Amino acid sequence: MSKDIHNRLEEIIAVAEPGERLLSEPKLAEQLGVSRATLREAMRTFETQGLLRRRQGVGTFVVRPTRVIESGLEVLESIETLADRIGLSVTMGELQISKCRLDNATAKLMQLSLDTEAICVSRVILAEGRPVAYLVDTLPGGYLSSEEMANEFTGSVLDLMLKRGTPLLESARSEIKAVAAKPDVSRALNIQRGDSVLLFESLLFTLEGLPIDYSLSYFLPGYFKFHVVRRVG
Repeated sequence: MSKDIHNRLEEIIAVAEPGERLLSEPKLAEQLGVSRATLREAMRTFETQGLLRRRQGVGTFVVRPTRVIESGLEVLESIETLADRIGLSVTMGELQISKCRLDNATAKLMQLSLDTEAICVSRVILAEGRPVAYLVDTLPGGYLSSEEMANEFTGSVLDLMLKRGTPLLESARSEIKAVAAKPDVSRALNIQRGDSVLLFESLLFTLEGLPIDYSLSYFLPGYFKFHVVRRVG
C-alpha cells in the first residue's frame, strides 16, 4: 500500500462527518486510481484504528471516536474506571460464563492441576455503541458465585473482586503485543479476520502471591492509548 493512497484516504475520512457513508468500493477505488484490493488494504488500516466500520452489504461508514481511553500501565485499572475518568460511558455487551477445562499452558501458569474446575468469563465491552474490547478471564471454580455474576458483575472481574475485598490482590504481570484477530475475536469486535488488535495477556496475583486470574484482553487500537513512564537510569 503506497503512502499516497493512505494519505488521500486519511483526508477523505478527516472531512467526513461521523456516521457518514463513504462511496462504494468500486467508485472510491476509481476516484483514487487504485485497485479494489489496494483500497481494501488501506481501509483495513483505518478500520483497525477505529475510524471506519464496514457493514456487510450496506457500506463503509466513518465512526471516528469522540474520546480515546488513555492510561499509563503502572497501575492496574479496569476499562470502566478508565472510561469514567474521561466521562465516557461504556457498557457490557454479550456475556458468556461457563465451566471450562484448563489446557497444559494455562494450568501451569495458574499452578493448578489439569482436572481443576475452572470458570471462563468472556464478554464484549461497548463504547459509543460499538465493540471496543473483548475480554476473556479464566479463574479457579469457586472464586465467582452465580449470584455475584447475576447481580453485581458489570464487565470487570478486577472491580468485582476489589469491591467485595476478597481475595486481597497485589499485582498483575502482563505481556503486551499486537496480534492478528482470530475468528472469535473478529466476531466479537465486528472487525475483519486478521485485523491487528492489541492483546494484554495477564496473570493476576493475590497478596499471598497465588495466581488467581488468567486473562486475555483484546483492544481496538483506535479507542485506546497506553503509555509507560520510565525513569532515566
